Amino acid sequence: MQPHRLFQVLLSLTLLAAPGARAARPADHALPLQAAYALLAKGDYANAYPAFLRHAEKNPLAQFTLAQFHQNGWGRPADPDAACAWFGKAAQGKIPTALHFAGDCLMRTPDTPGNAAAALASYLAAAANGHLISLCSASEFYVRGRYVARDVPHGLALCAQAAQAGSPPAMLKLANYLRNDRDVPHDAATARHWYRMAAERQVDEARYQLAIMQAQGEGGEAEGEAALLALEELASKGYVPAYLPTATLYAHLPPDADTGAPGAANLAKTYLWASAARSRVSDPALQDQARQLQDQVLAIMPPAWRPALDRKIDAHLAQFAAPGTPLKRASHVSPGA
Repeated sequence: MQPHRLFQVLLSLTLLAAPGARAARPADHALPLQAAYALLAKGDYANAYPAFLRHAEKNPLAQFTLAQFHQNGWGRPADPDAACAWFGKAAQGKIPTALHFAGDCLMRTPDTPGNAAAALASYLAAAANGHLISLCSASEFYVRGRYVARDVPHGLALCAQAAQAGSPPAMLKLANYLRNDRDVPHDAATARHWYRMAAERQVDEARYQLAIMQAQGEGGEAEGEAALLALEELASKGYVPAYLPTATLYAHLPPDADTGAPGAANLAKTYLWASAARSRVSDPALQDQARQLQDQVLAIMPPAWRPALDRKIDAHLAQFAAPGTPLKRASHVSPGA
């Protein structure tokens, strides 16, 4: 990547660390940091940190980046207190994401006098400077009625403002509010709309939740084929929550019209995704559901199929294994064996 292009990318990441933000600072804050950003891009944290520190007295972008060093543990142990100190300084320079994180920092101790009110103000200032998802953080105050008078319609309107302005995280947050939040009136149809909007912007959680609603006919007509397609695509790229629903949908597809038995491809897919789920989900109840699906398949699937399917499962799990995660599937032992 050319140096000038690299600089542009790093600057955009600094200013727009969350979707929905827009550039709100003039470029003169970034230009003196070009060499520091180049060091950071190379992963040279030891030299990048002092390079930013040299500009930190008056440069809010330098302050913001130093906060990220401490927040993310770049070349040093993560230090939330030091990160918050730098975010607070950068927020004074109206860096949009710094304003948001400064609000988060204040909400670490919301019962300290003045902190909650200052956090709400910081979220609203972040949104005013283009960090739209901050409106959904502000909405929490009103939806929960903590530190302000409870006003659910106002809280929803704040988050909806960000969603309507095109923020995918806000679309997801608004859908979650409307679908399953205990403090918000249930509106499955509108939740499904916002999941769809976020799914169209490739938000995996939204694609997952939309597919579950489609499969169940929640908030609209059942769309089983679309649900299975979306869930299997997510599962194929290692999105663990999609494993078991994908297996379940395959298990419930209509049987072969001629034989009355489950189709061979559907049996294989049920076994594949149930095995992946059993190896990756942590909830014992979900693991048990996956094991039951495996038992159902193994009762009718030709034993000769299993070695090739197990190799596919192992290859998939190895491709998407997180550090410290076992590379192979959980061994299947039927009850009583």
